Amino acid sequence: MSVNRILFWIGRTVFLCTALYLSAALTALISQDVSSAIVMASLGVAIGVFGLLFVMLSSGTNAPEKKAEAIVFVILFWVFVPVFLALPFKFLVPGLGFLEAYFESVSAITTTGATRLEPDDLPVVILFWRSLLQWFGGVSVATFAIVILAAVNLTGSGVHRSFLFTLKEGELFGQLIAIGRLVAGVYILISFVGFVLMTLAGAPAFDAICLSLSGVSTGGLSPQTGPLQHYITPSAAFILAIICVLGSMNIALIWDVLRHRRLKHIASIFTSAEHRAIFVIIACLVIVAVLFTDIQHIYHIILDSMFFASSAGFQYQVISVDMVPPAMLITIALVGGSALSTAGGVKLIRMLLLFRHLSTDLSRLSHPSRVVPVKFRAQTIPDSEFLSIWMYFFAYALTFGIGISLMGAFGLSIEDAITTAAASLANFGPLLGFTMPESALTYADFTSGQMVTFIGLMILGRLEVLAVLAVLMPNFWRQ
Repeated sequence: MSVNRILFWIGRTVFLCTALYLSAALTALISQDVSSAIVMASLGVAIGVFGLLFVMLSSGTNAPEKKAEAIVFVILFWVFVPVFLALPFKFLVPGLGFLEAYFESVSAITTTGATRLEPDDLPVVILFWRSLLQWFGGVSVATFAIVILAAVNLTGSGVHRSFLFTLKEGELFGQLIAIGRLVAGVYILISFVGFVLMTLAGAPAFDAICLSLSGVSTGGLSPQTGPLQHYITPSAAFILAIICVLGSMNIALIWDVLRHRRLKHIASIFTSAEHRAIFVIIACLVIVAVLFTDIQHIYHIILDSMFFASSAGFQYQVISVDMVPPAMLITIALVGGSALSTAGGVKLIRMLLLFRHLSTDLSRLSHPSRVVPVKFRAQTIPDSEFLSIWMYFFAYALTFGIGISLMGAFGLSIEDAITTAAASLANFGPLLGFTMPESALTYADFTSGQMVTFIGLMILGRLEVLAVLAVLMPNFWRQ
């Protein structure tokens, strides 16, 4: 394993963060907050110099990289890059300690959307910074899924494989920038179009910028306190809901539509098994929410169902999806969205494959000698390839159980422990507000131990658990 190559790419990533800082500094200048602009620009330059030194002192090698190096890099990315991105919270939010700042940074970059801060008490530059980190995190999530997690899964069931992006082993790091640019381009387009349409629909320009950046990354952090209906129009909220649903979809299919611009590729958005599952979840949420509320809230329920199913977790009106039984909401959150998307959770395609495999096994029980192949997307999938999915499902459930135990050990009730563990592992921070309003628990009430546990689960959710388990195996370090 080449440590130099891993450090080289960490340095390049840290250097890239300078662009985020300079964007935030420009936003502060536009809002006439000169002191914040100076702080952001100074931090950006300092971090850029640090990243550049890192690159110069740890030059990469030309030998093909191994999967192990890619896994270590992505783990270090989610653990250490938020350290550099937490500095604005520390220096520009009064009374915030470094652990709290790191909590906010990890929550934003993993697109979890959990926060201890009240938006109305924050300066404009921090509100923009949170949204920008969510957008950057969304691009990183999709890029790593396409490049690194796909490579790790080359011999598995192919949940991360994309027919659009063809990668060869040994070319992973070289593809990070190319694929990252493509993913960023798609998300910039969606964010820009969403911003323009939301502004035309009556949303304030700054709120539209923050919401479009958060929406496409399914982050869920709002620029103002309270439901969306207090500061954007119903039509603007509907546009935001569409952005969130697009963010939870498979980016390879979205890129196909943008690249070919043909009717059959547009139709694939609606015919994809994962996307159909998202629409079914939205429909089920709407039906159940109407049963628990009233038909007069149908429009608000549709909006909030789209926000919830996409794992963004925005809320347009208080009386809507939060009336649905918590067990159903937690289950939907843990299932998550499409592969190659910013949504967290187990991923819909894994659940669809497991149900297909279960159906086949039940059919074999009645006819033991019968040969019943498992077919998905017009392909026959050997039984052996389901092993990785079952392993992942078991590891995810085990991690979820450990998270509940730790949250309980640090003082939470069993109900709150279940919800917070699900919210962190599924990268669905707003889940806490949807499921436990009567407990009055907020992230601002977290102790240090609860914050550390929540941070660890957020990172594990983005690493998809198995990547960390692989690092813990002795065979991993013998490669």
